[in-house]
Amino acid sequence: MDVATGRLGESFGERLARHDLSLTRERTTALQVNLGLACDLACGHCHLEAGPARSEMMPRSVMAEVIACARRFRFDSIDLTGGAPELVRDLPYLVRGLAPETQRLILRSNLVSLEGERGEELLQLYRELKVVLVASLPAGNQAQTEAQRGAGVWERSIRALKRLNTLGYGLPGSPLELDLVSNPSGAFLPPPQLQAQEKFRRDLARKHGVSFHNLYTFANVPLGRFRRFLERSGNLDGYLEKLSVGFNPCAVAGLMCRSQLSVDWCGRLYDCDFHLAQGIFHGGGERLISALTELPPPGTPIPSADHCYACTVGSGFT
Repeated sequence: MDVATGRLGESFGERLARHDLSLTRERTTALQVNLGLACDLACGHCHLEAGPARSEMMPRSVMAEVIACARRFRFDSIDLTGGAPELVRDLPYLVRGLAPETQRLILRSNLVSLEGERGEELLQLYRELKVVLVASLPAGNQAQTEAQRGAGVWERSIRALKRLNTLGYGLPGSPLELDLVSNPSGAFLPPPQLQAQEKFRRDLARKHGVSFHNLYTFANVPLGRFRRFLERSGNLDGYLEKLSVGFNPCAVAGLMCRSQLSVDWCGRLYDCDFHLAQGIFHGGGERLISALTELPPPGTPIPSADHCYACTVGSGFT
């Protein structure tokens, strides 16, 4: 570790080479759509620094290009993220346009954006179109959740989860899929996924009567707001070292960037949302989704950066 720069002694690319690995594309089957950085929360782990002060949102014209791309290529899954997608004015237009074009339309929600009249309208739309909901919940308790997301967020999140259960989301055997995502609230790595899932399931059911389908645990990526937290708290070097030591070469094969394209609110293409945060364009230069006439073929190299270490800890970021 270079203490002066906060950089790892061995870059991610060098680590891959040492293990005789390369980061290249397989068949592209997924499209991730970042609708913008506007959010009603300012979470401590956010690599994009989304929040109430951000105004970036995808306009309807770019949404139309995304829908047209989905019709050209028929992705197996399309993943809508942000910021908070629910804050984007024309979200219903995009959801209705994409739902017929993919087997699996996913929307990532911070839960609190589902409150109010607009939230209820969106919930009815999600249920009608069987949108898969992936909800962020840092922990199964109030203290850790609010340490990352702010005071009052826990109760609002539980209310939203209960409402989703009322609509049929997350219930055993229900086709309305509700999954949770947990990110650590500090400078440490997440527990094993299955262990965390059972604890979440037990605690949420016993204390709040809430059920869900799957829990995914991911390491925080040292970018944006989380990196600044690490720097302020004196934890940057130690956290980067944890990521380096935890590198799992077996996780490289399943990384999401190998089968996914990411598009931002302006229509620009990336290999993943973390490269989006860093401005690392797909193919090495700015390219718009409107100009995409063919998907990148298997074997196409993917640029790597040191933040990729966070995607290869444990079971990986897939």
